[in-house]
Amino acid sequence: MKYLLPSIFVLMLGGCAGEYTFNSNLDSDAINDYFKASDVTVYEGTLQPVGPFEVKGLVEGETCQVSENDAPASISEARTLARRAAADKQANGLVIKNCLLIEEASQNCVTRALCVGQAIVTTSRE
Repeated sequence: MKYLLPSIFVLMLGGCAGEYTFNSNLDSDAINDYFKASDVTVYEGTLQPVGPFEVKGLVEGETCQVSENDAPASISEARTLARRAAADKQANGLVIKNCLLIEEASQNCVTRALCVGQAIVTTSRE
């Protein structure tokens, strides 16, 4: 009995050993795409870009609360979508021109948030 129990334990542990692989449904490209907005600096209000910059174009971000049970539209989400649009234009900065929260229901949205700005490329990062 004294040798039987450790032998069984060793055999059980040996059965767990093997060449297992880890498979994930996460795609590294999708992760990089998700976080690309963090590479874009937002300039808004008194915070403006320092030094020369090149304008890549206008971008916008829009969120919509489709039904009463959905989360309300938010300016922060609209700003993040504008940052992603700026990143799509290979910009490293976004100068917010205007953000607007529309709480009046329309045909498609209960509430709506919209941010418009310029995608820019700066030579110096703050």
